[in-house]
Parts: sequence; C-alpha cells; structure tokens
Amino acid sequence: MAATTTSNSSGGGNRIWTSSLAVLALAVALVSLLSLRAPPPPPPAPGMADDLPTSVHDISVKDIKGNDVKLSEYDGKVLLIVNVASKCGLTNSNYKELNILYEKYKEKGLEILAFPCNQFAGQEPGSNEEIEQTVCSRFKAEFPIFDKIDVNGKEAAPLYKFLKSQKGGFLGDGIKWNFTKFLVGKDGKVIERYAPTTSPLKIKNDIQKLLGTS
Repeated sequence: MAATTTSNSSGGGNRIWTSSLAVLALAVALVSLLSLRAPPPPPPAPGMADDLPTSVHDISVKDIKGNDVKLSEYDGKVLLIVNVASKCGLTNSNYKELNILYEKYKEKGLEILAFPCNQFAGQEPGSNEEIEQTVCSRFKAEFPIFDKIDVNGKEAAPLYKFLKSQKGGFLGDGIKWNFTKFLVGKDGKVIERYAPTTSPLKIKNDIQKLLGTS
C-alpha cells in the first residue's frame, strides 16, 4: 500500500515538472515573437541634443537691415530683451525709460535688444525701414533694433521660443503684450521676465546686481 502511494506521488511530480517546462517554453517563444514584431525605436538623430540652445548666446537673429547677428557677440554683457511696438499705449513711457537705462549703463555692460512685433492689435504695422525711422527719429533710441518677428505661435522666432521656455509668464508662457521684458545674464542665461506694464526703471536694481555696479 505504501509503495503504491509513493509511485503515484512520483508520477504527479513528473507531470507538474513537464507542465512547467511547457509553460516556460511557451513564454520564451512568445517573448521571441514579440521581439521580432516590435523592433527597438531608432536612436535619436545625430547631434539633435547638441542643436538645442542652452543659452541666448547659442542663437542667431537678424538686425533691422536683415543682417545676421550671432548673440554670442554679446557674451559678457547683461541683456534686456524687449518686444516693441510703435503705436501702443505703453510705447512712449517704455522708450523714454529704456533710453535712460541705456544711457546710464551702456558703458558698464548693459545692452538693450529691441524686437519689433505686430502680433498685438497690429501696433507695429510698418516695414523695417519705417520702424527704424520711427524709433530713431521719434523715440531717439540708440540701442539696437532688430528684424520684426513673431513672438508667439508656430512662426515664433527661435529666440523667443527659448526665452519663454526658460521663464514662463502668468497664466501660461506666451507673450501677453508689447514690451514684455527678459533680463539675461552675462553668460546668456535668462534671469527674469517682467510684465509689459513693468516700468523699465523698476528693473534698475536687478540690472545693477548683474552688472556689479550702482
């Protein structure tokens, strides 16, 4: 009687072992099949990561006359980057105060970069030549004026895509209006973003800190 019990136990164990092997073999076959049907994703394109800007200095723009300008030329300078318009309610006060800042801090290492934009109520409708004439004759601006650009949307200039990615605004990253301001350090890193209604002169203390002056 005891011998019969041992024999039955042995047979059951063999059947369990055989079933386990079958399940394992099926799992291996399934994994192999999935591997064949789902190849690994392709590697990223060579240099893709290297093409992404890490600072403002990695970006090129065009000046008001259409000439290419590498912003690396401003390495070591503190930058105040502003989207401007000639027919905005903020125009007169902003140009007046930007001129004051530029006159006071230009020799200490500040550069103001102005980018005309017509995306806000069509308040910068002119050609580059007309904009340059207006800015220089009416507003007496001596800081650099660049090519008219988009700052929002699919056609937004690479510079503004980068600026917005580094410093988002209130209720989203998009530029809300004319005269949004970005303060950039000597190394090309974006330090701060200011609303259109922020007076340029109220940024003076932040500029002084970056310049290491008063």
